[in-house]
Amino acid sequence: MQHLKNHSKHGEILAVSMMKDEAPFLLEWFAHHLAVGFTNILVYTNDCSDGTDTMLMRLEELGLGHHRRNDIPEGIKPQPSALNYAQAEPVVRAADWVLVFDADEFLCIRHPSHSVEGLIDDAVAQDANGIVITWRIFGSAGVVDWSRDPVTEQYTRAAPPLWNKGWGVKTLFKFDHRYWKLGIHRPSIKNKWLETDFPDSVKWLNGSGRPMEDYFKFRGWRSIRRTLGYDWCQMNHYAVKSVDSYAVRKFRGNVNNKKDKYNADYWSLQDRNEVEDQTALIHAEKRAKIMAELLKDPVLNELHFKALERVEARLDEYRQTEAYIQLRDSLVEAGQVPITQVEAKPPQARDPAKIAALMSRVEKETADKPIEERRNETVAGWAAADGDPYLEDIDISGEIGLEWVANHDIDLPADPRVFSPESLDVILLGRFERRHARNIAGYLEGCPRVLEIGGGVGFIGMRTVKISEGLTYMVHDSRKALIDYGKSLAERAGLGDTSRLKFTDGPLIIDGKPIGLQAYISDFNPTALRLARTADVPAETLAQIEMPNVARVVIPVVSDEQAEDYRAAYTPVLEAKGFREDAERATSGSLQFDRSE
Repeated sequence: MQHLKNHSKHGEILAVSMMKDEAPFLLEWFAHHLAVGFTNILVYTNDCSDGTDTMLMRLEELGLGHHRRNDIPEGIKPQPSALNYAQAEPVVRAADWVLVFDADEFLCIRHPSHSVEGLIDDAVAQDANGIVITWRIFGSAGVVDWSRDPVTEQYTRAAPPLWNKGWGVKTLFKFDHRYWKLGIHRPSIKNKWLETDFPDSVKWLNGSGRPMEDYFKFRGWRSIRRTLGYDWCQMNHYAVKSVDSYAVRKFRGNVNNKKDKYNADYWSLQDRNEVEDQTALIHAEKRAKIMAELLKDPVLNELHFKALERVEARLDEYRQTEAYIQLRDSLVEAGQVPITQVEAKPPQARDPAKIAALMSRVEKETADKPIEERRNETVAGWAAADGDPYLEDIDISGEIGLEWVANHDIDLPADPRVFSPESLDVILLGRFERRHARNIAGYLEGCPRVLEIGGGVGFIGMRTVKISEGLTYMVHDSRKALIDYGKSLAERAGLGDTSRLKFTDGPLIIDGKPIGLQAYISDFNPTALRLARTADVPAETLAQIEMPNVARVVIPVVSDEQAEDYRAAYTPVLEAKGFREDAERATSGSLQFDRSE
């Protein structure tokens, strides 16, 4: 089995974990983390009844890792107890890089190397000595029944990456026991080094390889908007798995002895299936080969399959009970709670005075720096500079629970697969596209036929048709997923009459020329053109179009700066076609250009 051991030019790269009754899942977890490149694995166990500890002992005998008993002192929880032991453990002290994480967490690496070796290569190239890895919360994917299939292959649906309740972190860092105290999310600098120059030597990167903010050297266990990153790596968190797997967890309790942790509220928080995420499959082939090699060992093979048989026998009995039926039904119902309504346990109230009192001199100096020196730019993917309210990547496969809210008499879903986080906030308040929805009738007065380019799901088109008699509106968007989504929203709103409201996603540019756009203008013959997404029709493209019957061009803006940019780009083109701006209309949220008499 020694051929399965990894080696690294960065020395010992150690995974540290704590487990209790994880035997059915242990070999997959172990094989996965050999596949991503850890050179050593250390696992602490407590109160195991399913053979987890025996399997780990065998893995140690095979030279693939280390097992230690977690004898828990009175009044101490299992995780802190294990970390206290690990702090003094020779295997840990001999490690060069350490990552502490749980049995339901799988490190998944998008970095081109697909390995911890490659992650550390590029971190070291930036003079960094740590990588802060953010969770992705994976749900049940609608799976109820127990299966022996790999966890990472069964469950490929997750919370949206920008869902902040799923932003807990784990930290891969260069370890030196003299300076660092291990922690479940991140290590902490030992107090005696806080008032020295040691904190200046700490440089951590986020999961996209960008520098973390300085405050994170001292405190914090979650990503924030400015530090989030998944380009290099993520920590897949499979907290629930299937309904049956969840029942197995209830059998054995949890590693921190939290009373009634595995209830329906916890399920609704963790059973997030809004988007597809197959990152773990990057490692599937290598993990499967390693697991096959592990199962060639007759001792491991027997322990593994006996563990499966035991849990399956217990499940068979449990399924015959009323308690199982109640659990199953309650969890299926809990999984339909919209992500916008999910409640997490509120964090302890932040006490600025208490935090300030605990700060070392070095941390206070860091906190006192000007904002521009201590804060990163907000991560890409939030409110776009062009005001586009939709996510860049839209995946609406799979059924999820949605909260519907009336926005200007049109029901919209707070759908995190489609709308940006900021848009979800305003949808829930009933204020989506509020300014434009209020003023659109005035912008289109006297224009019976409207073509909107970049109309998204067609909300403004729906609003316009609903409040205007005798008007025909065509919504175009190059993103087919949005157009299909918009059609379903229109049907729900009672606006499925395609003689008044039309949706299309046909190409605007063909062979480098705006042939499609010209066809829409010639065939639909609009009297007003609304450019909701100027990236689809830049000024140079508009200059190539003949539009003799268009009487008005409307361009929504989100800021004065954007308005000036659009004026500079579009005014010369439109003036050449006989249009002039109505300057008084700009105060209502859009630039309006009318054809001169």
